[in-house]
Amino acid sequence: MTTLLQAAAGSNVIYGMGMLEMGMTMSYEQLLIDAEIIRMTRKVLEGIDVNEVTLAADLIKSVGPNGSYLGQKHTRDHMRGMSQAKLIDRRMYDAWEREGGKDIRERAHEKALEILEAHRVEPLPEPVRKEIADIIAEARDEIAER
Repeated sequence: MTTLLQAAAGSNVIYGMGMLEMGMTMSYEQLLIDAEIIRMTRKVLEGIDVNEVTLAADLIKSVGPNGSYLGQKHTRDHMRGMSQAKLIDRRMYDAWEREGGKDIRERAHEKALEILEAHRVEPLPEPVRKEIADIIAEARDEIAER
């Protein structure tokens, strides 16, 4: 909730991703959970596109108050644009339990291990490496002058 409030207020820096214990501990799992929250927050900030197509007044009229929208092509087409959670499991309890019943921390742990095993860091381009080296050299010179 605090992330959403900060973002809605216009903040473009959200502090503390991955932190536990007042920032004394960092957690890969918490970082991934926080990233999911940020993705969802960004989706909320996009707003809701309200127009003739998204309102689907004709569909509402044809399906009626007791009908189901889940089988409608319009619903399927527009659900794809909604926030798609990667760690939050929105399945019904029985399905979740049948497939192992992993909570969000367990799912985040597995994802963190997957990233740590598979990620390969690409080297920075030479101009960027040179600029960083120049900044470091300048800082060393400044410190040496003191």
